Amino acid sequence: MFHRRDRSLAGVVLAAATVSCVMAGCANGPGPTLPSGTLTISRGSSVATLDVRIAETPAARETGLMRRHSLEPDGGMAFLFAQPTTSPFWMKDTLIPLSIAFWSSDRRIVAILEMTPCRSDPCPYYYPHRTYVGAVEARGGFFADHHVQIGDAVALDRTPSP
Repeated sequence: MFHRRDRSLAGVVLAAATVSCVMAGCANGPGPTLPSGTLTISRGSSVATLDVRIAETPAARETGLMRRHSLEPDGGMAFLFAQPTTSPFWMKDTLIPLSIAFWSSDRRIVAILEMTPCRSDPCPYYYPHRTYVGAVEARGGFFADHHVQIGDAVALDRTPSP
């Protein structure tokens, strides 16, 4: 999940209010439903596809996949940013190992990291060491299992709202 080091008190309160769950069908309660879509990562004929929830607000990005006990094999969360950023992610209160891939404004993967659960402070920060406009979290090992590499192309297709 995304973490800003200099959160305001209002941001902390808002995050605490939304911590129960931002994913529809989450084990810890319904929470608000996030937009969904299909994220495709491709290189030539090699394609990896994830069904994702889309976190594009500060509160949704901050909560991420916190408190989830499981994640579908091809499920994940896409994090979208209005401006390019270099901010780190962290795994505070995240219970499952996750892989994360970051992409730049040209829709190419610029970094892939493996992140481990963290239940108490201090939790490590995961820096892509590159500027990015989006990131996608999937179950641990997903990108290695699907041979995703730096430079692969990313496409995100939103599911139409009912």
